[in-house]
Amino acid sequence: MWTREQAVSVRLLVTAAVLALLVPLLAGCSDGGSGGGGVIRLRFQSLAWQKESVDATKALVKEWNATHPGIRVQYVQGSWDTVHDQLLTAFEGGEAPDVIHDASDDLADFAYGGYLADLGGLLPQRLKDDIPAQSWETATFGKGVYGVPFLQEPRVLIANTKILTSSGVRIPTPERPWSWAEFGQVTKKLSGDGTYGVAWPLKEPVSVTLNLSLSAGGRLFARGTDGKAEVEFTAGDAVVPATIHDQVNTDKSGARTTLGMGGSDTLPGFFGGRYAMVPLGFSYRQQIVQQAPPGFDWTVLPAPAGSAGLDQGVSPQTLSVAQDSPHKKEAAQFIDFMLGPPNMVRLAKGDWMLPTGTDALKDPALHTTQDGWATGAALAPYLRPAPAQSVRGYPEWKDKVATPALQEYYSGAIGASELKKRLVQDGNRVLARYQR
Repeated sequence: MWTREQAVSVRLLVTAAVLALLVPLLAGCSDGGSGGGGVIRLRFQSLAWQKESVDATKALVKEWNATHPGIRVQYVQGSWDTVHDQLLTAFEGGEAPDVIHDASDDLADFAYGGYLADLGGLLPQRLKDDIPAQSWETATFGKGVYGVPFLQEPRVLIANTKILTSSGVRIPTPERPWSWAEFGQVTKKLSGDGTYGVAWPLKEPVSVTLNLSLSAGGRLFARGTDGKAEVEFTAGDAVVPATIHDQVNTDKSGARTTLGMGGSDTLPGFFGGRYAMVPLGFSYRQQIVQQAPPGFDWTVLPAPAGSAGLDQGVSPQTLSVAQDSPHKKEAAQFIDFMLGPPNMVRLAKGDWMLPTGTDALKDPALHTTQDGWATGAALAPYLRPAPAQSVRGYPEWKDKVATPALQEYYSGAIGASELKKRLVQDGNRVLARYQR
């Protein structure tokens, strides 16, 4: 029979032996990157949704994992429809993915709320130099950079070539675009015999209106010396809304029935010759290629220009890193890999959009006349941060004030003075709550 001391000694020896066996096993399963030969594991939430885009993104993740055995990336599928609320829940619950795919106009509240890492000291100089300053502005809030803008989408005019050429109107080019006034005259000339000159799909009217208004010198939001944003509806801000309003309500060259539609909803009527032109995001070309009937001839034209030329606002797609991620450095390395020039081209072609990187944008595949790539590429230098980019409270202002006001104005239910009153007075009351 062992004494108490002998029994204790035996238990200590057994425990030490078991721990000696477990230590290497635990190290091999480690999620951490410090010592022990552990594999770092990152979660990457992607919002790619078109097959070509999903395939390109998943292929790049696979290539990364094949060449970086010490840093494994797990692909997680997200959705554009629910991303804001889903991320907010994940941030507050401490379960956010390490690498986050989003759009720059969704980042402000997350950045100011401390949920995203400042990437300023994490990104390589190569990537910083490759993306133009105006693109970096879209993901800069205060003194920090909270996302890497990598894909952008100008708004263009998709036109029925047969209707356009038979009308005898001047065909615009990026070098000689239509003015907003000329655009209004053209849509009247293209109308008749059951055809509308233009169909505006304005189910979500705010971003369309604000982004196109940059061309006319409109910015809508101004910042005082205290840095707070206020709504100011100037003459430049009125140009685009007035053009759309008059097309629909005055000269009837704009189809009233499309005001509540999304872009995809207008395509059957466009293919059927009911609409001569549809202003759409550049990526809609993929749907047109896939859905257009045999022999349907279409072309891509630049959006109209105003006092500021072809300038228009964009909210690029972005890649960010969660502030709570324990592997920010490795997450930034993965972003740098994803956004190397050849890979950025692959992502752009998969989404039928334009890359932000200057090297990627030089790729010959993005300058062909087929499917309007060259027109889009010519517009890239004119893309600017969307006016609402860094405005705190913008989502509520958009949903509760601007969307219903613009919808009523475009339908003819209210006039220009009432539109201005709602956007400015009601809007500033909303913004003030976020800027106290």
